[in-house]
Amino acid sequence: MSERLNSKLEKLAEDDPKRAELQAQYQPAVWLEDAARRVGQIQAVTHSLKPIHPDAKGSSLYREPSALPPLDEMGSHALGDAFDADVVGNAAALDVYKFLKLMHQGQSLLSLATQGDADLGAALSEDTAQAAGWMAAFAGLSEARGRLSSHTLAKQLYWPVGDDPHDDAGYHLLAPLYPTSLVQRVYQTLQDDRFGEEAKAAREARKAGHWHARPVREYPHLAIQKLGGTKPQNISQLNSERRGDNLLLASLPPVWRSAEVRPVLGTVSLFKVFRHRPEARRLTQLLRRFLEGDPASNLATRTQRDEWVEALLEELMLFTAEQQTLEPGWTAEPRCELPASHRAWLDPEGVATADPVPDLMDALAQDFANWLNHELRDPLPMGDPEYLHWRKQARELFTAMEREGVL
Repeated sequence: MSERLNSKLEKLAEDDPKRAELQAQYQPAVWLEDAARRVGQIQAVTHSLKPIHPDAKGSSLYREPSALPPLDEMGSHALGDAFDADVVGNAAALDVYKFLKLMHQGQSLLSLATQGDADLGAALSEDTAQAAGWMAAFAGLSEARGRLSSHTLAKQLYWPVGDDPHDDAGYHLLAPLYPTSLVQRVYQTLQDDRFGEEAKAAREARKAGHWHARPVREYPHLAIQKLGGTKPQNISQLNSERRGDNLLLASLPPVWRSAEVRPVLGTVSLFKVFRHRPEARRLTQLLRRFLEGDPASNLATRTQRDEWVEALLEELMLFTAEQQTLEPGWTAEPRCELPASHRAWLDPEGVATADPVPDLMDALAQDFANWLNHELRDPLPMGDPEYLHWRKQARELFTAMEREGVL
């Protein structure tokens, strides 16, 4: 109250008669009495109607996300107990909500008022009846105003609940509301990913070719819908804080780029082709940059390293599966210079009648370990310990896939 009073007094001359009037208005008892009256002009909500149409006059709702039914789909229920409530109604009464948002010992004044906290009542007024009345008025902030209703300008849709689409009685009429608390979380997350200091540092590290603990997240084709025009506060408090920005993620179908699968010909190792795959190149670079940073020798480092190696092995399995879609026997072509183990790995049906390769999985695990050491050796000191670790990790993954029937 003192801050708001001082900000108003600063705009007035010392001899302005309005100063005394303002000082009287901001006496605690006077301001609280007025706030308890004006709180009825606003409503705390998690789902609002105004963003659907600014002139819609129906109901908005307040529902604790943790009390909503859990669903597999993304929705407000995923917010749990950590969420920002919004406020709709008379923008001139938003100062009351700012007052009720003040925190005391981990709880907002609104929460304390809802609980009928005795200490809050004593702080508000020495008159217990007056304090109880004020707290009851403040606690009503999250209650819907009047009867629940929709409006002709609100969106409505018929949702089928029966088996016969021709039966008019087999539908519920739904009036969807704008999930303002969920929208706020999405906005906060995207703003942090786009403009946060850690996000900026991560992008700088990527640009310089260095590893960074924070992943870089991009949101291509992001659209911004403005709600409320030049007066975003007329929509809601959170909309005003976002300056009316409503972020729309691009819901576009992926563009399928299917490259022709070509047999591995004219080379003495499948890894000479595998290393040029975009995902294999990306993962190898990530692993090299991570190890170049001389990370601490601890569990977190070993876990991150092994995750990237496992991703490389999974990419190798994808490459193998693509090669196995070719007509069996392609490795018999004169242009195929692959060793017997690589032929048996990529073309198992085509070489089924040839001499079997003893312990094929171990042979490929050795070749993978040698290849990865070679990829990392400049400038990292790769030797036998690293080779044995890559070989063991590859052999374990191949064995697991054999048990699952993939190999």
